Amino acid sequence: MPVSDDPLARERAHLTSSRAALRAMREDVEALDIKDVTANWVNSLVLGRQIEDRIKALADLSHTPLFFGRLDYLHTTQEGQRFYIGRRHVHDADGDPMVIDWRAPVSQPYYQASRKDPQDVGLRRRFGYTGGELTAYEDEHLSDPEELERTSRLLQAEIERPRVGPMRDIVATIQPEQDGIVRSDLSGTVCVQGGPGTGKTAVGLHRVAYLLYAHRERLARTGTLVIGPNRSFLHYIEQVLPALGELEVSQATVDDLVGGLVEVRGTDEAATAVVKGDARMAELLRRAVRAHVALPKESLMVVRGSRRWRVPAHELEEIVRELLERDIRYGAAREALPQRIAHAVLVRMEEAGEAPDDRVQNAVARNTAVKAVVKECWPQVEPAKLVLRLLGDPEFLAEHAEGLFSDDEQKLLLWAKPARSVRTAKWSAADAVLVDEARDLVERTHSLGHVVVDEAQDLSPMQYRAVGRRCTTGSATVLGDLAQGTTPWATASWAEALRHLGKPDAVVEELTAGFRVPREVIAYASRLLPHMSPGLAAVESVRENPGSLEVRRTDALDEDVVAACVEALAHEGSIGLIAADARIAPLAEALAAAGLPHLSPGEETTAESRLTLVPASLAKGLEYDYVVLDEPAAVVDGEPDERTGLRRVYVALTRAVSGLTVLHAAPLPHQLEQL
Repeated sequence: MPVSDDPLARERAHLTSSRAALRAMREDVEALDIKDVTANWVNSLVLGRQIEDRIKALADLSHTPLFFGRLDYLHTTQEGQRFYIGRRHVHDADGDPMVIDWRAPVSQPYYQASRKDPQDVGLRRRFGYTGGELTAYEDEHLSDPEELERTSRLLQAEIERPRVGPMRDIVATIQPEQDGIVRSDLSGTVCVQGGPGTGKTAVGLHRVAYLLYAHRERLARTGTLVIGPNRSFLHYIEQVLPALGELEVSQATVDDLVGGLVEVRGTDEAATAVVKGDARMAELLRRAVRAHVALPKESLMVVRGSRRWRVPAHELEEIVRELLERDIRYGAAREALPQRIAHAVLVRMEEAGEAPDDRVQNAVARNTAVKAVVKECWPQVEPAKLVLRLLGDPEFLAEHAEGLFSDDEQKLLLWAKPARSVRTAKWSAADAVLVDEARDLVERTHSLGHVVVDEAQDLSPMQYRAVGRRCTTGSATVLGDLAQGTTPWATASWAEALRHLGKPDAVVEELTAGFRVPREVIAYASRLLPHMSPGLAAVESVRENPGSLEVRRTDALDEDVVAACVEALAHEGSIGLIAADARIAPLAEALAAAGLPHLSPGEETTAESRLTLVPASLAKGLEYDYVVLDEPAAVVDGEPDERTGLRRVYVALTRAVSGLTVLHAAPLPHQLEQL
């Protein structure tokens, strides 16, 4: 059959041509000779690095479809114009587009057009792939009133495709409500509340990719950052943006952000960590920093040549008070103080008939007597030493905590054994956040253009402040689920969290349609919601998967857990065995005894190694095709309180994409009983 009479063959031919065009684009960049166009070695190095990044961005990934959709418009610049929608732009030798970037305005109707609002689209075609080979297509004639609306089989298959390896992009399956968030403007901060399987993490990452496309020059100058809850999670998501052609986005945890000044070697009890994470700590630190300022008691005498210039104590006091009232950062005020004093001296010089210039003022500011006044009135503050003193000196803490913290709270803050130095102190993660806050009181933290923070419901107010400092002049995407808050200081409301972040006017969007977790599984997990997050709406899963949930009681827990893993491995895709942290060691031994190799969270699954043993504390944000959950009661018992324990179970129950098996020897938490 001629190619022209076979639609699938025509589409395959276009795929082949597009791959050839992408290869030609890459070869053109590789052939660039920059020896004669750079002025010096620095320019050459920068340009060479930009070329390397461009070559990487033009890589043709054999198992990643170059395009996944097609739009046939009814009326555009040319009637019947056709666009193929893909992960990156591809053009032919004449510069005509063969594939349009999914982020381009002309691509938006692929996600937003509907029968009610066809947006001038006559046909929307979705493509199905096996590996990198185009194997199927599916059409919607959006402007044909006689065609019945139906669920896309290819879209459903893409959502349910087995998961092996790290998280992949969802660019082919973005839903209209998700697309609206992805394309929201850079100037505004967006908070996305989304239950399990609603795609909030993917939405946040795709928003970064979109913003880099729409505001590339600006974000290239200011930078972007993705913040995740732990290293395992960051490793899991790290391939999403490169797959979309974005290579320059940094990733970090909150601990990474604040860990520059002290080494974290200790831990806090939950009650202590809650107090250290309280927003009142910011005011405590502010008081402690400003307490170093002392008002001058004596006048200043500056000697220049044969002349002496006197600034009385009351005028020096006015200068110091004025800087305090301006409430600028401690370090900036300390740098301004000698210049203010020097200006007062220059006023006297001018009154005496001299004509001093800026060089004279700078010289006066460096005068020994002026330096002595600055040292006395506005001494240097080292952030780590300040926090060390607050946590180790009861009198110093009490002086600045008056009216802020009760006596009992102050006892929680104080170290049982004060450290002798910054280096020897056993700093906790919460302490490092305090040091970061103190550092910002002394000197401004560098602000990025855009920050994404995932699993944000688990941050303390002080951690929110640490994140907010990184985007004071930029915007943020805040992602989370209040029902999955599993820290003692977990966020109570997004309004409160956004206030601590410094973005009180952020728009809060809610995703309620679940695309990952089967309906039977999410309904079972949602039994916990009234007991841990009353008032929060349950996710409505769009996926029917009968038989996806099995709950079994057993008297031989370890043996049956291993058997359930073997059962799950008979299916295609990734397997996650989730258990209370205290159960990980015995389960690892049981798996080893049965000859079942397993991975740890963060290690990449492959077709040959698909079973991951996951501590419940690290399960958040991860997903597996099949999940075996070991002993829910042990998960609850491993947390400091029942609500946190139930939330941890809720997280574990909702990691499954295709099937969930719950095994227990002890009674299940009564909240999971049939309502």
